[in-house]
Amino acid sequence: MLRYQLTHPTILAALASAGHGSRVLISDGHYPHTTGAHPAAQRVYLNLTPDRMLVTEVLAALVDAAPFEAATVMTPPPEQPEPPVFAEFRSSLPELTLDGLDRHAFYDAARGADTALVIATGDRRTYANLLLTLGVRAD
Repeated sequence: MLRYQLTHPTILAALASAGHGSRVLISDGHYPHTTGAHPAAQRVYLNLTPDRMLVTEVLAALVDAAPFEAATVMTPPPEQPEPPVFAEFRSSLPELTLDGLDRHAFYDAARGADTALVIATGDRRTYANLLLTLGVRAD
């Protein structure tokens, strides 16, 4: 029996087949899911309606099920304020520092061969994209 909340079979299979250092992209509804990630990455579309699912809802399920050692966000241009969703990411990942990349560098990182899973959400918040790196479970 599973001891965590995540029950989505495709996401569980992708996490199980990925390993230490593999990346998981949780993307907002604005993200180019087809061209903005590695073609071999497993894709799961949870963007049923606007704002369902939210990136932060998916993140809550993932952190309960898998260890992460790094988190990268897509940062806005310097003249724009930090998006409020970043504070929510920090709250869900208190042991990690958010690394920031501009939009094009973020796309390049997500297109890397180590991106194993892309989870598309309907989140309409701008810059609500999160690239997580799987770590090693200590227990």
